[in-house]
Amino acid sequence: MTEQHINDSGLKKLGRAVIEIEAREVASLTQRIDDAFVAACRFMLDCKGRIVVLGMGKSGHIGGKLAATLASTGSPAFFVHPGEASHGDLGMITVQDVVLALSNSGETQEILTILPLIKRIHVPLIALTGNPDSTLARNADAHINIAVSQEACPLGLAPTSSTTATLVMGDALAVALLDARGFSREDFALSHPGGSLGRRLLLHIRDVMHTGDRVPRVPPDAPVSEVLLEMSRKGLGMTAVVGDNNILKGIFTDGDLRRLFQNKEIDLHTLTARDVMTANCRTGHAGMLAAESLEMMDRYKINGLLVVDDDNKLIGALNMHDLLRAGVV
Repeated sequence: MTEQHINDSGLKKLGRAVIEIEAREVASLTQRIDDAFVAACRFMLDCKGRIVVLGMGKSGHIGGKLAATLASTGSPAFFVHPGEASHGDLGMITVQDVVLALSNSGETQEILTILPLIKRIHVPLIALTGNPDSTLARNADAHINIAVSQEACPLGLAPTSSTTATLVMGDALAVALLDARGFSREDFALSHPGGSLGRRLLLHIRDVMHTGDRVPRVPPDAPVSEVLLEMSRKGLGMTAVVGDNNILKGIFTDGDLRRLFQNKEIDLHTLTARDVMTANCRTGHAGMLAAESLEMMDRYKINGLLVVDDDNKLIGALNMHDLLRAGVV
């Protein structure tokens, strides 16, 4: 193999050509969303077990991704290597499952070898191939045509457009199933608890807020000196001002303090919390998503939030640092 020298514009031209070819092939797939697509969805929706995805080579890599996408969007699935299936892993397929086989040619030998065994246990077989006349397509209970007219590879050999088409059609199936099952954002978060998305959709204010003695609070008649001491002790950059029965009256923040110092005519020694607080302040409730509190802080340009119950009693507090530590930001 000899190395060809190509200038920068040539590299850009080839890169754009690949994207244009694959985009054209993907666009043509809209014509393949037909009765066979619906039948495939119905088989998977009716599945009482798992969707078992098969594929060799590049189709196998796509199959692994597709199985993961299905599993994370409400359709339990896993990938089985066809070569291993004929050496014991076929036992992973049960009569309650559905098999989804990927093969561009439809003649992948490792899949055809186990085809009689799949048919023998009478599990529905869905095939994604680029050849409707292939052995796999003819034996499928539902066949979706993913044929492409051109691979993006200049040699026409490396699977490029064909694997992209398989991936996109697989995503179309997964999303159609997601919607048909009524799969929600909360359901998605439950299957992704360790990721940032899961934290944003599962973490509530009650999980991150300060409570009890850790919540800064002063009475309305507290002098400003006491207000500052409370803010310093609790370290949240703010303090609540509460009346009888812990009813929230207002808030005083670091920003309020800076603005007071800028006013040279004010004598801080004569002021109380009631004089300097902001009444009718923004508040959250314990059941609010932590991500919602972040959006509220961004919207109103504030760095902290007091948490109240239905009777406007102070029950907690949090600031931007709490959200950062929780991984919400």
